[in-house]
Amino acid sequence: MLRRLLVFFTLALACAAPAAAQDAADAIVRLNRLENQMRQMSGQIEQLEYENRQLKDQLRKFQEDVEFRFQEIGGRGGSKSAPSAAPAPRPAQPQAQTPPERRSDVFDPSQDPYAPGAPRPLGTTPPSAPLADAGPGGGGGQFAGIGELIQEEEAASGAFGDGMPLPQGALPARPGPSVAATSVGDPRVDFDAAYAAFSQKDYDRAEMGFRRFLQSNPRDGLVPEATFWLGETYLQRGRYREAAEQFLNVSADHPNAAKAPDSMLRLGMALNGMGARDRACAVFAELDRKYPQAANVRQASQREQKRNKCT
Repeated sequence: MLRRLLVFFTLALACAAPAAAQDAADAIVRLNRLENQMRQMSGQIEQLEYENRQLKDQLRKFQEDVEFRFQEIGGRGGSKSAPSAAPAPRPAQPQAQTPPERRSDVFDPSQDPYAPGAPRPLGTTPPSAPLADAGPGGGGGQFAGIGELIQEEEAASGAFGDGMPLPQGALPARPGPSVAATSVGDPRVDFDAAYAAFSQKDYDRAEMGFRRFLQSNPRDGLVPEATFWLGETYLQRGRYREAAEQFLNVSADHPNAAKAPDSMLRLGMALNGMGARDRACAVFAELDRKYPQAANVRQASQREQKRNKCT
């Protein structure tokens, strides 16, 4: 009897072993499927988080741009709307009022109209004089009238400021909207912020940043470099006349600056973009003569001369 029971239990165990092994295999397959699904869901979550960060950055840049443009519009229209908003004067004798204190770091163009960054009529700035007064044999006569050429280009465009037509036979100055009030007060921080925008190819924001820097810090040591990069924002967008004006300022006002050779090279490129090939060739020739130590810039100048078929 005992022998029969042992045989029965042995047969039962033999039959149950394959079923347990099959259950274990099914459990492993299900676990693998769950792990794959978890990995896929984790990847989708990471992708959604990345897209969410991008949308937040775009929204922040858009808000900053809108805020800055509203400040520009307020700066232009404030002087016009102020008289209508002012209360009517009382018939009594007005009392003397203490003028509001003016910030010391805000540049006032009326105090020094010829400072770098101050609005001036195109073609009347001092930069064109050194190029026109170059010595004999240096091709100085070929540089005369670059400011007048820029002025004629603006007159031919028939627009002033924000698309307003120019009066007949008149060419007023283009002061541009004041952006000094948005400066953080640290010249280096303002410059670095504008250059960061340029590095990201956000040329509109870079232009605003460099203009803000030049208006707020007209005597800072970074003025030549900021003027150069302001011209570069115009050149990258094909606005050759504005670019030529800025590069001419650096080449003439700051001939010993580190960016002076590059500015003269870019001046020739901007003039060529305006269609003034002869003047561009003259600028390239003057660059080779004036900055013989700037090897890289001279090589670029020679390439431009060959490309433009300068004789």
